[in-house]
Amino acid sequence: MSKTVLVLGGGIGGVVAASRLRRLLPREHHVVLVEREAGHLFQPSLLWLMLGWRTPSQIARPLARLARRGIEIVRGNVERIDPAQRTVTVAGKEWRGDYLVIALGAELAPETVPGLAAAGHNLYSLAGAQALSVARAKFQRGRIALLVSAMPFKCPAAPYEATMLLEADCRLRGVRAAVSIDVYTPEPGPMPVAGPEVSKQVRQMVESKGIGVHTEHALKSIDPQARRIEFANGAAADFDLLVYVPPHRAPQSVKDAGLTGSSGWVTVDRATLATGFPGVYAIGDITGIPLSIGKPLPKAGVFAHSQAEVVARNIASAIKGESANALFDGFGACFVEGGDGRAGYGSGNFYAEPAPQIALRPPGRLLRLGKLLYEKYWLYRWF
Repeated sequence: MSKTVLVLGGGIGGVVAASRLRRLLPREHHVVLVEREAGHLFQPSLLWLMLGWRTPSQIARPLARLARRGIEIVRGNVERIDPAQRTVTVAGKEWRGDYLVIALGAELAPETVPGLAAAGHNLYSLAGAQALSVARAKFQRGRIALLVSAMPFKCPAAPYEATMLLEADCRLRGVRAAVSIDVYTPEPGPMPVAGPEVSKQVRQMVESKGIGVHTEHALKSIDPQARRIEFANGAAADFDLLVYVPPHRAPQSVKDAGLTGSSGWVTVDRATLATGFPGVYAIGDITGIPLSIGKPLPKAGVFAHSQAEVVARNIASAIKGESANALFDGFGACFVEGGDGRAGYGSGNFYAEPAPQIALRPPGRLLRLGKLLYEKYWLYRWF
């Protein structure tokens, strides 16, 4: 009997899950990918777009290309999810699946902080990175502030990479002496889930560039006219150019479906990514997976990719009547770009006990080359 798998979201997790399912399943079964945008954006490359090294067309691909592989593409916003019935309403039409994979990611919500959107540039959006590219090219003197507005946020290294890349850009343009750069974050240290040693190394990378790192600075308010940030600890900071990481939240349709737990994110089995509803899985940034150290698994594309592989294999095995035994092991890795054509590389097991076991390789040109090649590999391999 023919089965249908609905995959919600066209980000890294959704694209990998749908593509892998299509490859694993006989053609009698249907794989449907639901996404409101026409294209897939490779978000790690927004850092390069910010510097004018990439254009939008270079880091995006049409999702319609996946149709050539036999994946049905449904364009539209997910308005309602019924996990018990495994139905999804998209643009007023209901779709029913035998299996449901929720990969809708974290929704960016700068509007939840009064004045934030008017004050600066959203590092995590295409429009924000484009506007920032124009603004930084004109910036000659003053204060650059990079603000992490709330936790959790995806791609834990990105704010620190951005500051180092902006610092290098100022040097290349000959204005570094007239520019100060600071990063403000509510975190106890950079990338804290990776452990104190890695956090210390990343902090040293950033501070070695003459960039101020201000941890435990939770945002209280922001005044776009005065260009001033107030923090919950009583501190304040002025800026001339603001780059921000916006608050993240689960989409309303996921909340309304009763899928989110006390963390505000979807609760799943940390090995299989199964939710409490039979045949319903969630992967990537939409999930909240607690670790033994009391912090959640970071939101990062590398985890979405691995989780998608696990879920796709298990669903395909179940449909074919085979044993479903793929497990997500908590392993992750990411590049940490430091400017000047160099990048570090952090990797390890986030499920390790009693604490994640992560190591950071120091910045080098070969690692930077690896990051460049990975971007090309991703866009070619999946599209």
